[in-house]
Amino acid sequence: MNLHEYQGKEILSSFGVEVQRGIVATTPQEAVDAAKKLTEETGTGWHVIKAQVHAGGRGKGGGVKLAKNMQEVEDIAGKIIGMNLVTPQTSAEGKKVHQVLVAEDVYYPGDSEPEEYYMSVLLNRSNGRNMIMYSTEGGMDIETVAEETPHLIFTEEIDPAVGLLGFQARRIAFNLGLSGKAFKEMTKFVSALYKAYSESDSSLFEINPVLKTSDDKIIAVDAKVSIDDNALFRHKKYMEMRDKREENPVEVEAMEKGLNYVDLDGNVGCMVNGAGLAMATMDLIKQAGGEPANFLDVGGTADAERVEAAFHLILKDPNVKAILINIFGGIVRCDRVAQGIVDAYKNMGTIDVPIIVRLQGTNADIAKKLLDNSGLDVQSAIEFQEAADKVKEVLS
Repeated sequence: MNLHEYQGKEILSSFGVEVQRGIVATTPQEAVDAAKKLTEETGTGWHVIKAQVHAGGRGKGGGVKLAKNMQEVEDIAGKIIGMNLVTPQTSAEGKKVHQVLVAEDVYYPGDSEPEEYYMSVLLNRSNGRNMIMYSTEGGMDIETVAEETPHLIFTEEIDPAVGLLGFQARRIAFNLGLSGKAFKEMTKFVSALYKAYSESDSSLFEINPVLKTSDDKIIAVDAKVSIDDNALFRHKKYMEMRDKREENPVEVEAMEKGLNYVDLDGNVGCMVNGAGLAMATMDLIKQAGGEPANFLDVGGTADAERVEAAFHLILKDPNVKAILINIFGGIVRCDRVAQGIVDAYKNMGTIDVPIIVRLQGTNADIAKKLLDNSGLDVQSAIEFQEAADKVKEVLS
């Protein structure tokens, strides 16, 4: 589950990480009120107006602007709220901005120049350890840094059973070239950041930039946070942060109906029971010359209601030219699945795309007869290759 910047900062702050303070606004007037309140609380004279969408690169898309007075706060907020923000991490249509974060200016003058760093915490899946990735080259062009100067990106791997050790936090501060007060502040920042990542059951914490202010404070100016969905039952408060407006509406509908669905860009819809079989089915479709339009796991109870719901989800995609249903009847009997397909088909009326059904396992022979004798435009298959051949045939 992805979070907005202001939500990620709330989590960071709760673990003692110092953040750039801000207030969320949904209208230009709310933005002005927020700016005035921030000025009273922090003394900031300028304000940063940030679009709140689930995408990086907001600055490049015009979603982050500096306002030097209250009139500019109102004008900028009015332009950003309601716009379709296009960034390198959105589709060509962009994402509609429903709210902005009015934040304090932390780039104030002082004894030293402000410095921007990049830092993220994530899981290194190759060895099962957590990893802090960081660089002296923070800011909008971190992707270019990774591509052109990878030697400027450092990593610190952490055994999750042991946790972050003191010398590791100090090594990070040292590699960032810090000393004195800034060094001590960075070690505290890193320790609190890792604690926030670990105890919130996150899959990603990305802070870009981490700012060393002119008076040597270390502050999270941005926060990109993803919470592990499988751990949300332990964090009821975080579940309330979900903004379904930012998610694929078909995936949201699938989640509400208890189906595991991921939208893809292909032309063959998939309906499968079991994640492993779903992955194999996607490979099957590619070998047959097609492209999977989705990942859809209906689970172990593929009854008529779930099958019909799955059909509706798949057919929302106008690019789908065929549907492949691939069910292994271990827990669920194949004849019950077949009957569910027949009932769902009849309830929905005409389905304009070819349907190939492969049922293997308990009562697969009965299921094939049931489908063949149903009178519906459904092609049945028993073997994997047979299903692939039928997919290739309907696509040609």
